[in-house]
Amino acid sequence: MVVMASSPFGAPTRTRVLLALRLMASSYPRELARLLGLALNGVQGALRSLERDGLVVARSVGRTRVFELNPRYFAASVLQAYLDKLVAADADVQERVARLRRRPRRTGKGL
Repeated sequence: MVVMASSPFGAPTRTRVLLALRLMASSYPRELARLLGLALNGVQGALRSLERDGLVVARSVGRTRVFELNPRYFAASVLQAYLDKLVAADADVQERVARLRRRPRRTGKGL
């Protein structure tokens, strides 16, 4: 985990959510909360403020809002490069994302 004296994006939760979204491309709040070991309402608040600031965008998939980094953000390429550097120093988030199952289990397949 990256230990910072101050969070570059205003709060540690906002920073960790951005790092996870950079690694995962897109995700929904409950998955992010589970992945990062944070409270759901904290992740939802971080996503709301990041969306208000224009760093992330959301789209609806059924009843779920799926979030991703905003490709139309005026400094999107610089933001992604910065997040890549922060992610390189955070082995914990990298490991958690690598272990995450991203596709549904085949119907009828046992656990």
